[in-house]
Amino acid sequence: MNQQLQTINPTIKAAAVFCCVVMLSFIYNPYTPACFYVIIVVGVLSAARISLKKWLLFTIPFLILAAGCMWTAAVFGKVPTTADNLLFEAGPFEINRENALVGISLGFRILCFSALSMMFIFTTDPILFMLSLVQQCRLSPKLAYGIIAGFRFLPLLKDEVQIIQQAHKIRGGASENGLKEKLASMKRYTIPLLASAIRKAERTAIAMESKGFTGSRNRTYYRTLTVAPRDWLFFLLVLLLFSVSFFISLCFS
Repeated sequence: MNQQLQTINPTIKAAAVFCCVVMLSFIYNPYTPACFYVIIVVGVLSAARISLKKWLLFTIPFLILAAGCMWTAAVFGKVPTTADNLLFEAGPFEINRENALVGISLGFRILCFSALSMMFIFTTDPILFMLSLVQQCRLSPKLAYGIIAGFRFLPLLKDEVQIIQQAHKIRGGASENGLKEKLASMKRYTIPLLASAIRKAERTAIAMESKGFTGSRNRTYYRTLTVAPRDWLFFLLVLLLFSVSFFISLCFS
């Protein structure tokens, strides 16, 4: 992998992730996703400069989900348990080899999906991703810049909520200790937040029109993203690593 995954073109990175997700969806042996997951984790932690603590923290929910899927598939699998394929007994449940392999495959597939998603999220600037979709994938500029504007408004929305909460406290508003009070306060916040969002959207639209934004693709860009040979090398390398995982799994099958 490249030493800095942050420098890879976001569209190429997304295409690599999408291809891996599609290919993993059609592989049912547990060895390929298990091997590929190890490769992803080692590659991302060494190439993307992501701390191990941060990675493990975001992996915990997916580990719980994967464990639940593994247990469900192993216990309630379609293959009936016989004396020949019985693996072990867990109380009233009988686990056979075929259902256990299916459960392990589903669990590692979930972990692979999560690892690929975190790799993309942690190493990709969302603004550059939208610009890349416009410039490389011919996405409509109106849609792209609308999404970018909405993304920029998210921190402002949090500040607006805090301002409204402080205003209600100054004027002696009801407390928000219980669940019922919090739901009632959210209803009171809805109309002011909606009015503020409409005003911001209107000002943004006027500002974009005053700058000559018409939504046409025939325009110049402040930041121009290109697809370099290293981007294609990253794409091919990801597919190569997946192929290596698949051929390694054949040795264990």
